[in-house]
Amino acid sequence: METLLKNILQHVKLSPEEINLCKSFWTEKTLRKGEFLLRNGEVCRHDSYVLSGVLKAFCINSENGNEEILFLAIDHWWATDIASFSRQKASIYNIQAVEKTTLLQISHSSFQKMLEKIPSLEKYFRIILEGYLGTLEKRVVFNHMYKAEQKYYDFLETYPDIAARVPQYLIASYLGVSAEFISRIRKKNNNKSS
Repeated sequence: METLLKNILQHVKLSPEEINLCKSFWTEKTLRKGEFLLRNGEVCRHDSYVLSGVLKAFCINSENGNEEILFLAIDHWWATDIASFSRQKASIYNIQAVEKTTLLQISHSSFQKMLEKIPSLEKYFRIILEGYLGTLEKRVVFNHMYKAEQKYYDFLETYPDIAARVPQYLIASYLGVSAEFISRIRKKNNNKSS
C-alpha cells in the first residue's frame, strides 16, 4: 500500500486521517503466472494497481487467432479495463499475468465511496487518466505515422523497464509487428555494436 500512497501523495495532499481512510478501501491480491485478472465478456469489478509483476491486456484476433496486445503493465502501473470498470459493463478484452503478480484492488462501489469521502482523490485519478489518454493518443499517432523500426526504438526508449522484463513476442504484438522482425532489428543492432 505504501507504494500506491507514495504515488498518490506526489500529486495530491492528504491528511493523516485521509491516508488511513484511503488504506481501508484497498485489498491485496496475488495472481499466479498465466492466471487471469479479467476475461473477455466479464465485468471489470476492480481497479487494479500493480505492486509487482507483469500483466498483459489483449484481444484475440478472430481472423488468425493471435493475441493482439493492448497494453502491458508492470510495477506501479494500473491494469484495468477503464470502460468496463466505470460503466460496469462487459469487457471486450482479457488481462492476464505474464509472471506472478501482486496487486492492490478496489471494487467499483468502494472506489465511488472513497472518492466521495476523500474528494481530493478525484484530482489524482484525473491526472492518472490524463496520462493514460496521452499515452493512447501517442500510440495512435505512432501506429499511423511511423515505420515499424521507429516504433520499436521509441518503445525501447519510452518503456525500458517493460522491454527488459517482457518477452519479445509480446512487444511485437503490442507494436503490430512480427517477433521475427524484432529479432532482425536486434541482430542488426548487435552487429553494429560488435
